[in-house]
Formats: sequence, structure tokens, C-alpha cells
Amino acid sequence: MELVCRIVVFFMLACPSFGIDEELAQISVAIAGPLPRESVHSLQLQNHILPKGAPGPAAAETRDYPCQQDPATSELPQYFSHLREVGVTHYKIFLPWERILPKGDARKPDEAQVQCYQQLLETLVAANLRPVVVLHHKHIPGNVAAQAAGNKTNAFADLFVDYAEFSFNVFGGLVDVWLTFSDLPEVLESLPYDEPQLRVQALAAAHDRAYSVYHEKYSLAGKNRQRDFCNRCQEHGFTSWPQFIFIQFVLILFLQNLWKDIEILIFTLKFLDSYNLSSLFASSVALASTLEIVIPFFSVFSKASALQENPDAVLAPRSSYQTVWEMFASQSELERDYFLQDVFPSGFLWGTSTGAFNIEGAWAEDGKGESIWDRFGHEGRVYMNQTADVACDSYYKTSYDVYLLRGLHPQLYKFSISWPRIFPAGTNETISSKGVDYYSQLIDRLLEANIEPMVTLFHWDLPQALQVLGGWQNDSIIDAFVNYADFCFSTFGDRVKFWITFHEPWVISYAGYGTGEHPPGIADPGVASYKVAHTILKAHADVWHLYNDRYRSQQQGKVGLVLNSDWAEPKTPTSSEDVRASERYLQFMLGWFAHPIFVNGDYPDVLKAQIQQVNQQCSTTVAQLPVFTEEEKAWVKGTADFFGLSHYTSRLVSAVTNGTCAPGYESIGNFSLHVDPAWPKTASAWIHVVPWGLRRLLKFVSQEYTGTKIPIYIAGNGMPTEAVGDRINDTLRVDYFCRYINEALKAVKLDTVDVQSYIARSLVDGFEGPVGYSLKFGLHHVNFEDSNRPRTPKASAYFYASVIEKNGFPPQVSNRLPAPVVFDLPMPSKLPDLPASEVPSKSKVVWQKFSSQTDFERDTYFYGTFPEDFTWGVSSSAYQIEGGWDADGKGPSIWDNFTHVPGNVINNDTGDIACDSYNKLEEDIYLLRALGIKNYRFSLSWPRIFPTGRNDSINRHGVDYYNRLIDALVANNITPIVTLYHWDLPQALQDIGGWESSALIELFDSFADFCFQTFGDRVKFWITFNEPQVIAWVGYGLGEFPPNVKDPGSTPYKVGHILLKAHARVYHTYDDKYRASQGGVISLCPNIDWAEPKTPSDPRDLEAADRYLQFLVGWFIHPIFKNGDYPEVMKWKVGNRSELQNLPSSRLPVFTAEERDYIRGTADVFCFNTYTSRFVTHTTTRLKPFSYEYDQEVSTSIDSSWPSSALSGHQAVAWGLRRLLNWIKEEYGNPPIYIIENGVGIKTSSDVDDHTRILYHKTYIDEALKAYKLDGVNLRGYNAWSLMDNFEWLNGYDPRFGLHQVDFDDPNRPRTPKRSAVYYAEIIRNNGIPLPKEDEFLYGEFPKNFWWSVATAAYQIEGAWRADGKGLSIWDQFSHTPLKISNDDNGDVACDSYHKIEEDVEMLKNLKVSHYRFSISWSRVLPDGTTRYVNEAGLNYYERLIDALLAANIMPQVTIYHWDLPQALQNVGGWENDTIVQRFKEYAELLFQRLGDKVKFWITLNEPYNTAYLGYGFGTAAPGISVRPGRAPYIVGHNLIKAHAEAWHLYNETYRAKQGGLISITINSDWAEPRNPHKQEDWDAARRYLQFLIGWFAHPIFKNGDYNEVMKTRIRERSLAQGLKQSRLPEFTESEKQRIKGTYDYFGLNHYTTVLAYNFNYSTGILSYDSDRGVASVTDRTWLNSGSFWLKVTPFGFRKLLRWIKEEYGNPPIYVTENGVSERGDTDFNDTWRIHYHRNYINEALKAVVLDGVDLRGYTAWTLMDNFEWAVGFDERFGFYHVNYTDPSLPRLPKASARYYSQIISCNGFPDPAAGPHPCLEPEPEGDVRFLGLDLTSQSAEIALYVLFALCGIGALGLALLAYKYGTLSKKSPVIDLISSYQN
Repeated sequence: MELVCRIVVFFMLACPSFGIDEELAQISVAIAGPLPRESVHSLQLQNHILPKGAPGPAAAETRDYPCQQDPATSELPQYFSHLREVGVTHYKIFLPWERILPKGDARKPDEAQVQCYQQLLETLVAANLRPVVVLHHKHIPGNVAAQAAGNKTNAFADLFVDYAEFSFNVFGGLVDVWLTFSDLPEVLESLPYDEPQLRVQALAAAHDRAYSVYHEKYSLAGKNRQRDFCNRCQEHGFTSWPQFIFIQFVLILFLQNLWKDIEILIFTLKFLDSYNLSSLFASSVALASTLEIVIPFFSVFSKASALQENPDAVLAPRSSYQTVWEMFASQSELERDYFLQDVFPSGFLWGTSTGAFNIEGAWAEDGKGESIWDRFGHEGRVYMNQTADVACDSYYKTSYDVYLLRGLHPQLYKFSISWPRIFPAGTNETISSKGVDYYSQLIDRLLEANIEPMVTLFHWDLPQALQVLGGWQNDSIIDAFVNYADFCFSTFGDRVKFWITFHEPWVISYAGYGTGEHPPGIADPGVASYKVAHTILKAHADVWHLYNDRYRSQQQGKVGLVLNSDWAEPKTPTSSEDVRASERYLQFMLGWFAHPIFVNGDYPDVLKAQIQQVNQQCSTTVAQLPVFTEEEKAWVKGTADFFGLSHYTSRLVSAVTNGTCAPGYESIGNFSLHVDPAWPKTASAWIHVVPWGLRRLLKFVSQEYTGTKIPIYIAGNGMPTEAVGDRINDTLRVDYFCRYINEALKAVKLDTVDVQSYIARSLVDGFEGPVGYSLKFGLHHVNFEDSNRPRTPKASAYFYASVIEKNGFPPQVSNRLPAPVVFDLPMPSKLPDLPASEVPSKSKVVWQKFSSQTDFERDTYFYGTFPEDFTWGVSSSAYQIEGGWDADGKGPSIWDNFTHVPGNVINNDTGDIACDSYNKLEEDIYLLRALGIKNYRFSLSWPRIFPTGRNDSINRHGVDYYNRLIDALVANNITPIVTLYHWDLPQALQDIGGWESSALIELFDSFADFCFQTFGDRVKFWITFNEPQVIAWVGYGLGEFPPNVKDPGSTPYKVGHILLKAHARVYHTYDDKYRASQGGVISLCPNIDWAEPKTPSDPRDLEAADRYLQFLVGWFIHPIFKNGDYPEVMKWKVGNRSELQNLPSSRLPVFTAEERDYIRGTADVFCFNTYTSRFVTHTTTRLKPFSYEYDQEVSTSIDSSWPSSALSGHQAVAWGLRRLLNWIKEEYGNPPIYIIENGVGIKTSSDVDDHTRILYHKTYIDEALKAYKLDGVNLRGYNAWSLMDNFEWLNGYDPRFGLHQVDFDDPNRPRTPKRSAVYYAEIIRNNGIPLPKEDEFLYGEFPKNFWWSVATAAYQIEGAWRADGKGLSIWDQFSHTPLKISNDDNGDVACDSYHKIEEDVEMLKNLKVSHYRFSISWSRVLPDGTTRYVNEAGLNYYERLIDALLAANIMPQVTIYHWDLPQALQNVGGWENDTIVQRFKEYAELLFQRLGDKVKFWITLNEPYNTAYLGYGFGTAAPGISVRPGRAPYIVGHNLIKAHAEAWHLYNETYRAKQGGLISITINSDWAEPRNPHKQEDWDAARRYLQFLIGWFAHPIFKNGDYNEVMKTRIRERSLAQGLKQSRLPEFTESEKQRIKGTYDYFGLNHYTTVLAYNFNYSTGILSYDSDRGVASVTDRTWLNSGSFWLKVTPFGFRKLLRWIKEEYGNPPIYVTENGVSERGDTDFNDTWRIHYHRNYINEALKAVVLDGVDLRGYTAWTLMDNFEWAVGFDERFGFYHVNYTDPSLPRLPKASARYYSQIISCNGFPDPAAGPHPCLEPEPEGDVRFLGLDLTSQSAEIALYVLFALCGIGALGLALLAYKYGTLSKKSPVIDLISSYQN
């Protein structure tokens, strides 16, 4: 015992961070140190603390000695100061005995170490921290052990005292507290004595003697320090810091009981995994006889005394909640809310989230089943009757959402799969492949963007079909959920590594089945709620085991669930009842689901006990908590690989004193919920901002459930804002995220909670359940009033992106990053010496090559990709986007002054603010990152860097802005392309003459030099001048741009001269001073329009085009890329015109030889901007006034057919780009070429759905691709103009060029991605325009017995309009009406087929068709339309034709009605008169009777839509009625359908058995694509387009006998809105429906083209078919044209339409009865465009058969020969055979397409070339044709035709010469007579 009394205690305690009661809260000392490893790394002190190469434990031990390098130069001073600021008073230092006295001899210290520790202690004192110095720590030095070994114990004491005395002497003046030893177990173990008692004695002796020495020699100072320390202890409270930690109250009291009169210093605490109290006593004790050196920490006498009376209370276990609450209960507000500057651990996962029903929309698209949320919304149970039908339209906006995610750049995206979208009925009996494709594509796109998908299987949207069976109350749902999960794992699990079974099951149970606030709306909190939770837990466990057993080994993923929980804080902290109520609340909310999974497989005891107690207290059972069997417990326990936690807010909880027996969540739990009025509110009543609750909740989850084995993922955290107010600048949400994320950081860093991810809710605003769209949780604003659902990043998105980028809140910004290699720059090399351009230049070969192209050759779309190192970018310029015109010392520019003068710019717009990019750097980087670009071209504002234009005035703020911009670009792997001058000259320099002054050469070089020096370490691509021609001509010639000098004849040339010399000077500065170290490239960037000769065959126009380019481009490029001088043609023209103007010398300045050498070769690459093209023709211009424009002697024009833009003269002429690139290649030796600007302006304030811009880039990029792939142009990059809408010079903000919309009316300048941004990002992603897989050509054959046919129609070919008793038809009447038909053509003769049966059949034989479709002229057979008189001559014609066909083994396909109604029937109303149904039936019966024995294929009506709409609605076809467009078409259609049905039934009932034929109807239809495929509204419009077109007639016949619901609903609603009592669409009676339904044997289809459809809202007052349909359509500019304005070549639509018919009408047998393409203009027998059309359309039909299973039986081409094409007469020609209408005999000559079609027929498709030559491809002897009475081959006939044309031409020329000769002689004769008489 005596020994014990002599011992001083030094604790090395293992203990967590627990709280203490109030009596222990007054802590005297706050000690920090030494630095833990995390702080070493976070402060970047590894190099100061750890020796290089220090491994493992050695490094761990060495870190306690922070003197590897000079601490004064490290980050330590800042760190120490920060500690002092947060309340730390003392800092612990371990002196390294072995390093200070390396030889163990106090006379031979290591001076460097001594000096280092002196500096360290001085640094501490300077920071007002008191050093607490430990003389020795852990193992004793090896040399000390060696000297002490074998000797008595005092040998060690001697050595230690020497060392101690040395330390007291050297460091004593700086040290407040001395401690002799720490880590006693290791010290004792290392002492060189065998007996433990000897080791203790040696240690005690060393301490005792050191203590004595100290008091004897240093006692006064020491005592003063000790006393001062004690006094100061009373002044300081505790401040939280990770380096010091409270000891558990129980342990402190135990120690006080052991040594009652001793005060305690808690010296060191360490964390262990376990919190078992027994571990707290694994401490080491050292004894000494003196105790004064131990400093009092706090006193616990009174508390100890109280606990001695009740020792059980001391050791009773506490719950996790009590422990955690007590840990934080005593925090002051300052301590609680302290902001921690630190970062999360490496590998921390950042994410954002959505839920399927919140964002997807498309509630019934592509076979999706109804969900309980769909039903809930449609029942009107959501705020303002809102629904999730469209929501954010994310089902169609995968590219948009991934675009936003790229901007945000998280590591995770948490989304959910909609169960009914994949399993519409909830089971795997029906699977929606399109739903599966949607999620598969989303997952793939995420992975491409380096974002891991975190997939939730169930996020509340249960299939309604399963809810009907009881939903989660029915145990059978478990199997259904497992099957659904199994499908998802097997389908997506190869790519998904994070699975969540259930998202917030508490909400499902509580709100869905407890309160009924959510669907299915069941309010049963006592029974259903608990039953549902029980089912969910078992379903979760089954799915986890499924994954674990079947998929984990292969897929290596994780499965967990996400539980939501508030933090519960006692309303009255001193009330133990409220503390227990708070714990109950947590267990009822979180423990309900967490405890079974993460603890023991069963519900928490608190939950079970409380329910039992409530039930006992009440007379009836209030709540029924199901019971798990032991097997179920074992099955449920441990079924999570991570703990997903959703947390939004906290609650104050109090106990309920007077509980009720009414079932309710709070009454069952016996708690009441409150909020602190001081807590900030949000838009939601249930969310208050209580950040500190998150930290406490995380600590609770860690202690109660996860420990260190299971990671915690914060899977939901966010706050809502209201739908009104500032929707973009959401500062409240920014503050919320900042504070909550920081609390998570504290939990990680201070509380050692294993949090591994943080997921912000949510990516976008969405449908928020019962509150609809009234609450906004999104990082991106979604405008739900706009059908485009545009997404705009909010301030919170930019903030969160910065948190992700920094991985938290680092104390300081990291150092500038080195420049990455983003793309391969061309190796800077001297340009080749090129001779001067000729006149015209050799580049005329470009015009010779391309100007003769046909439209087909020119416009055919090309597919391919660019090389891997191709650089994609986007451009902007300083004045146009930056704003901040006078911010932070920027000087005024010439554009600032210019725009401040009213009237100079449209709307008096200025660039004062512009896009505010000067203040929105993070926003711009966000957009650039989202685009996925490789480079960003921007310009430096000269006056922002040099306010006066000179280097004696450097604006560091401006320099800092560009440094930050460049750094951010580099950090995101975006290469900066920097323009030094983009028109914004400092006004101070303009005041000395601007670019007219040669002084600017030196000044510009000075500016460039500064930029190279400042930014060149990261900028590797420089452009000196942007568009120097604009600077010189528009600024100094026209005077339209500042500085507004109007001198068109001389100043532009002078300015251009100076610009060239300034460029060369800057180039040489870079080349001489910087290139070697920086390795960049430098050039300048002209603007170039392509010049196309107006008449390419005219040499003068060709020269004019070349001259135009030389004046525009060669002015600046020729000196640089060629010979250092201006183009010869420019010198020649300006020189000659100057002489003609009586000037002494040329207005074009002259370079000296030295200047030419200096300028030549001053570019490394060829950069240019281009937007449009021009037609150019030679013009003799006037000599005065002097003008650069007139000097060119050209005039320019545009083609009115070229698409226009917001700027006049900026037409879209994509093919000009290819020619321009080829011209540059030829003219300048194919240098590396970069397109720096290319784009189109649209004049609108809102164009997020900018279809026009997409078409522009789609065509221009394709032409660039052609130039690269086909022509060998050395194209290296393409930049779109521009990043965002901006200030467009004289036009202000009217034209919008941006890929992102900027709202200039909003001071926030929000940026919204347009559809073009998403499209361009796709181009970049694909590195060009690869051929879509579905468009790849398919080789193969059609089924055997496939029908090949060709078609005509009676009126179009027969002629003989009054022959042999034929009656008049409506087309006879219509075509003889003036102005109805083009050129007043008519069908009186047409192709005269009435008289040419033999010729027609011969053509058919040559085509090798198996069938021939023709129509019968009703009025030729029945002249008055009735059977009162039958025209036998007319019938005989058809009998002869059919016989000739059958003789040729060609089967007739007969159309009964092809639009040529007898006029006699039209006179009584035509198709508007329902008597026509009977007339048609009688007419059809005649045909069946007379022709039916030979005709086996009947078509009742051809294209009834055109009869009804064009004939009786629009009036452009016979009979030309347009007065009742809202009624007549529907009446006509009604009668047509009934007439068809009657004819079908007649044949079916009377003739089919005997004749055995087929009969049906032919319906025409385009395919309709949505104009915007990312927009639900356009998809709806496309479907509506089809239902009003093909569905109008097909739905009654092929489905249910009635019109489709789309038509019925739309027309009814509009009719009623127009004041009508009923729909304008007639109704079928039930009997009519039954008679119409199924009246088909096949589906006859005419198809030609495709349209892009979009919604169009017509005025209610308009009564028409078009307004009822509510659809407008456009076409894609890349689709090939034809001879018809309405017909674009779109093969892909053919397959889609065939597949649609299959799916919509049950896969009926389909016969394509028309398909073809037209031409206009001169006849070209080599009709490659028609070959292209049929080849590709027929191939799409083959795909439909082979790949899609369409039951296609035959194909009919339109048409056999050119013929009368209705209203356009003979202008448009569709035929395989040309008909020469100028020849009375109307000869038919085959075109190349005829032979090609016959070859397809011979091959029955497309034989695969890989299989070798196919017999069907072998040429056959040509058949003969009749020409001028001779039998000739088609080739001979073609030659003969040309010979005939030539002879006719010669004859005409001869007649003209004779006439001229005669006229000349007539004029000469009087003159001759006069001369003769004079001579006489």
C-alpha cells in the first residue's frame, strides 16, 4: 500500500466521445495535440511531420514528433491560431528523447532538433497556446536501454534526469506544464529489466528524481506556472475539437472513489470499436510520492458522494439514445453551430436523387400500367387536381437529365424503377420492353458520364393491379416483389452496384395505410400500418437473400434500404419522461424497420412494450403488431449491406400525460410532437431547418445499428421552396445544404461515424405527392407551365456542385492545377512557303468539282465520325457575356461608350451586365461541363486587364477572374482557347487613334506579352484577332461598329495593315519568348462566307467568287499563309481603281520586303468563323465614292429558298461549308483547320425548343464531316456559337444564338439548356454522326410468293376523257376549271393508256412485276354513276386489259374508286349525300359480276382521307369544296366508310365463295415523328396526327366499327366549346358499327413520307379538320427533297408505320399499294434519287418483315409511268418510265430506276454481297420498246430520242440562220442601191 500511495496516475484511456451532466460541464482546460493522422493530411503536413518513406507503424509513431522540417514555414502557425480561436488553451508536445540526445549524452544534443522544438514551442506561445510537454513517450531509446541494462534501477533514473534537466534548461522558459512519462505500458515494457517490479521502481525513481530536480532548480518558475495554470483553469469552458474528448462520467466517478482527494487530468483518450465499459480500465498506472505535478481537471466530489450511496445507478447501462443525447446536451449554441472547415474522406460519394413517379410522367406510355399514384391523382386527391401524368417528362428526357447530372458531376444518381412501367400488371406475365429499354438506356448513359446508378426498386408507386388484390396488406405481394426484383437484378445488375429495396417504408406504412394521406389512401394506423410494415420487412429480406444467393458473387453489388427519420430532442431536457418519449419516437419511426434488420430480426423492445401497454390500458385492442417467428427473425436480421438514411428535420418531443385509446401514431406511441418557434421554416409545414439534428441522428444510427461494420449512406436530404417568388436564387436551400452537409462532416470527422455518401434531394423539381407541384425540392427549376418542361439550374445546384468538387469545405483553395492534355494540338511548325494566289486562284477546282452537283448528290446526308483527337467546343466573347462593365477597376472600352449612346443599339441594349459572367464563373463552368466539350473559346477583355490599355495599369481583379476561369476549365479537362482581341478596345487607346495608329502595335504586343506570361502555363491555344476584316471594314469603313469611322475607301486598308503587323509582332513575341516553355499554338481568326458563282459556267462569275474570297479572307490570310503580301487580285484591283480615280498611288498600303518576311508564316493553324453563303456575280461598280466594297467589283445575292434566321443575310446554307473547307485546303495547302464559330440566331425571347438551331448544326456539322471524310480536309475542331444567348452587338439581345437560354429580364440571369444544347452534347458524345443501328442496310429476301406490283389510276393515265360514251367525272370538271391545275393541264389525254394496252403491258413485263394495280373509271363504266346505263365499250377496255395482264402472267389488282366520281353523282351532293352508299354498292356489284372471275384482288376505295379532306375540306382536289371544312370532311368520311363496308359485305356474302378473291380498302398515311422527341406534348401530337389520318378510317374497319377515341373526344370537346349541341363528327349506330367492324381481308397502305408533328392550338372559333386535330408539322432539313413539296425522303418512317399498324390493328396482312418519289424539271433518265428511294424504302419494308414480324404480303411502287399528278398536272413525275408528252405518240422510255426495280423483283429482295454473286444480279438482254414505229432496245430508243432532239435543234437553228440571213440582206439592199447610184 505504501507503494500505491507514492504513485501518480497517467491515463491512456479507451473511451468514446460521451457527454456529461451539468455538474461536470465546467472544464478547466482544453488540451489539443498531438496531431492525428487525418489532420496531418488535411493540413498537408505530411512532409513536415512524416519522414519520407515512413511506413505503417513507424509513420504512426513518428507523427507525434512534428519536427521533420521547419515548423515555422509549415501550415502549423495557422492551425495553432485556429485552435486558439475555438477555445483550446493548451497543446501537448512529445519530446523525442532519442532525437534530442541521439547518443544519450546531454552534452551532445542534436542542435537541429533542439532548434526545431524551440521554434515549435515559440510558435505555440505566439498563438497564445500553453505548451504541455511530455518528456518521454512510449519505448525508451535503444541507446538508453543499452546503457541501463544490467545495472541497478537507478541507472535508468540517472539517464532520464540528465535528459530532463537538459530539457528544463533549454525549453523551460516556454513550457507551462511538464509531464514525465506517457504510454506507460510501452515504457515499462521497454525497460531492460526482467522483473515487472523492478521496471515500476525504475520508472518511479526516474519520475521522483526529475520532480526533485525541477523543484530544486526551477521551482519558482515552475510553481508560478503551475499556479497560473490552475487559476486560468477556472476561466475556460470546454470547446469541442477532435483532438480532446470527454471521459465517460461513470469512469470519472470510479476514479474519484479510488482516490478521493486527488484531482484528475484526463490526458489522452483513444477510440476503440467497442463501447464496453470494461475496456475503459485497460489503462496503465505509474506511481510516485509526489502529486503536485498533476493539474486539476474538474471536481466531482459531490456527485461522487451521491453515487457512492447508490452504486447500481452508476453502472446501469444506458440506451444509445440517452448516451447520444447526453453527449450533445450540454453544447452551447456556439459549440453546436460551429462551422467545421474540413473535407470528407477520399472516396466519399456525392449524389442526387429522384423518384419515378415524381419526375417520369408518361403515365400510360408504351404499355405502362397504372400505379396507385396515377389512380390517386386522377381521383382528384392531389392539390389543385394536379397529376403526375407528365410530371418532368423525364421518360422522354433521359438526355436532359444526364446533361444536368454532368453539370452537377456527382458520383451517384439515385433513381427508382417504376414497377408498373416494367410489369404493367405487377407480375412478370406481362413485361413492357420499352419500359425496360428506358431504364437500360438511362443506366448506360449514367455510366458513360462516370455516374454510378443507385437504383430503388420500390419508391411508393405500386401497380394498381396489385393494390386491387390488397397491396402490401396481402402476403402474396412478397412473391410478386421478389419476382420483380429478380427481373431487375438479372436485367440491370451487370451495371448497377447499389440497390435499394424500399425507399422510406415508414412513409408507405404511415401515410399510405395509416393516415391515408398517400395512396392507396387507407386510414388504419393501428392494424394496416403495422401489417404493411411487417410485409415490407419480409419482402425486403427475401430480396436481399435473393441477391445474396444468386447475384452477389457475379455482380458484386450492395443491397440495402433507405429509412427516413427525424431527430427527436426532448421538449424539456430536464424531464426524464420527455427523454424517454423522444427515444420512443425514434424507435417508432426508425427502429420500427431498422431494429429487425440491423439488430436482432425483431421489433425494438420499446415499440413492443409501448403497444402492449396501450392495449392493456384500453378496453379494446388499439394496435396489432405482428410477430416474427424465430425463423423469420433469423431471416430478416442482417439483410442490409448499408444503412440508407433520409433526414430532413427534427422534432421536439414530449410525453403525453393524458393519452387516448383512439388509434393514432402519436397516441399509440404516447408522445407529442412540437417544433421550436426559433427554428427557421421552409415551404413545408413539416420541415424546419435544424441542421444539428443530423449529426445527432447519425451518431445514434452509428451507435444503435451500424458501428464500424455497416456504412451509412445519407440517401435523402433537402428542403422545399414555394412555387412562387424567386425560383432560381434559392439562397435558403443553399444555406440548408451548407449547414446540413457540415453537420454530416462533423459526424464523420469529430464523431467517427462511418458516413460514406450524401445524396441531395432532388435533381429537379417534381410531383411531390399530395401537394402536387406546389413544393419545389429540386436543384434545378422545372417550369411545369411550359410543355417543354425546361430545367434551369438554381443557385443551390451551383453551390452543391462546388461542394462536390471540393469534397466538402476545405480550409483553403488548393493550388492551381497543371494544364491537362485535353486534345492533341498540332506540332507548331513553320508553314510551307506557298506562292501568291493566281487570278483566279487554283482553288477554282472547288467550284468545278462541286457546283455541278445535283441536289441529290449535294444534300444526301452522310454518316460517320471524326478522329478521336477531334476537339469539340463552344465559343463566347468578353463583351458579349461578361458584364461588369465598370466592376473592380475595369476601364471603359469602345463598346461601353458606344452602347451608352441612345439609338446606337436596338432597344438601347448594352453589355453593361450582359450574361453577368464576370460574377457567374461557376455557372458557366457548370454549363460547359454539362455539354461535355473539349475546349472553350473565350476572349480576354483588354480594358479589364489593362484599364488604360497600357501595362502600367494592371487590374489584378480582372487578372484574377481570368485565372479562376482558366483554372476551372483546366480542372474540368476543358482546354482554353483564348482570343486576345475580340473588338473591345480600351477607350483610352481609341483616344490616341485606335487601330489607325501604329502605336497600337507595340501596345497590343505589351498586352499579349502580359497574357502569355500570366496565363500561358495553362493556355496552349491563342488567337490574336477575331475577325480582323470586321474590325477594319465595319469599324473603320462602314462605321457601323465603334469607333464609327466612316471612310470606306482608305482607312479599312490602313487599319488592316496595322492589324497584320500587330498580329505578326505578337506571334513573334510568343515564338521567341514562350513557345519553347509553353508549347502552344497561335493564329488569328477571320470570318468567311462561302461564295458560290451565280452562274458557275460563266468564267466571269467564277472569277468574281474567287475575288470575293480574296478580298474577304485573303486580305489577312494571304500575307500570313502565303507570301507575306496581299493577294495579287486585291493589289491589282485596288491599284487600278486608284489610278482610274486619279490617285497618285494605290489606296492599299505596301509592305516592305522586311515586313513581308516578318509577316509570312505567322500562324500555326487555320482558324475561321463561318455562318452563311452568298451567290456572287461579276459587276462593274462605280469609281466613287472610294470603297473597299466597290473595289471587289462583285455583287452578292441569296436564294429565297435558303432558310432564314434572325439576322438578314445569315441564311443557312450548309453545303457551302464543305466547299469552303475544300477551298481553304486548295488555297492554303491543307493546314490544320479549326472552325471557331458557327451558329444561327433565332429572334425570340424563349426558344428552349429550338428545332431550327438543331437543324442548322445538324447540317453544318455533317458538311464538315463530308469535308473531312470524303475530301481529306485537315479539319481538327468545331466550335458552336455560342455557349449562351448574349449581347449580339448592334442587334442587342434580339437574336438568340445560344445553346443555353439566358433570361435577361431576371437579374439572376438564369441559364436554361435548350434542346440544341442537349443535341450538341450528343454530337460530342458520339464524336460525330454515326449511322444509327436501325438504319443499317439489311441484306435478305422477302418471303416466297411475295407480291411485287406497280400502280396507276384511271384518270391519271387513261385519257380518252369523252371516248366511247364515257361520262364526265369530277376530275374532268375540276381540271377544266381555270386556276385549279398547274399550267392548266388536264387528263383529257394523259398517257393515252385507253389506247395503249399493249405498250403498258409490255412495260409491266419488262419490270417483271407479279401484279399490276390499276383503277376503274366509274364514269367510263357507268356514265351517270348509276346502273341505269352500262357503257359496254368502257367495260370492254378493262376486260381487254385484264386479259392481256393474265396472258403475261400478271395478276390484276383493281381499285374500284380512285377519286374520279361521276359528275352526275356530284351534282346531287356526291359523297356528302348518303345515297351514294347504295350507288357505290351497285357500281361495285357490276364490277364483281363482270370482272370478278378474273380479278382476285379488290380495293374498294383509294385513300378516302384525300377524298374527304382535300376534296371536301381543303378544296385542292375535285370536287374542290372548301366552304364547310369543319363538317363536310367528316360527313364524306362517314359515307365512304359505310360504302366500303357495304361493298365488302356484298363481295363476302355473294361473290367470295365463287370467285375466291380478297377485298379491302387502301388507306394512305404518313408516319409522324414528334418534332421534339424529348417532349410528351409532341409525342401526343404525333399520335393524334396518325389517329386523325390513318385511324380515321382504319379504326372503324380494323378495330371496333367506330371512330377512335382521340378523334371523338377532340371533335366533341371543340364542338361543344363552339356552342354546338353535339359533335360535328357523325355517329355510327350500333348496327352500323357491327356492320363496319372487320370489313377487311388485308390492310392496303399507301405511304410516301414522314412529318415531324407538334401541338398547335387553334382558336376555338375555327371549325376545321386541322383545328380539330390541333397538330402542325414540319420536316427535317436533312431529309432529301423530291419533286413534291410535301414528299421528303424518309425511309425509316416506312418501317415504323408498318410496325405501328401491326401493333395497333393486330398484325393484319398488309399490302403496300403505293410508294414512290417524284421529280421536277428536265428529265434525267439516270434517276439515281428514285433508285435511292426505292432501295431504302423497300429495305425498310424488309426489316419490318424480318426483324419486326410484320405480316407484309406485297409491295406496289408508284408509278408505272409519268402521268397526270392531279392538281400539279404534269409538273411532278413519279414514273419508272418517262412519257414524252411533246410527242403525239406519247412514247414510254425506261429510266434507270425501272431496271433497278426489276432487279429487286428478280432477287425478291437484296442478296448479301458477302455470299458471292447472285444469279438475279446478272444482266439480261434488254427488251424492245416501240419508238417511231420501230422495235428498239431501251438504250437504243434513248439514243434515238436524243438524236431526234438534236436533229430538231439543228433544224430550228438552220431556220433561225436563214431568217437572220434574209433579214440582213433586206436591210443591206437600200444601202447598196445608194452606193451604186453615187458611183454612177
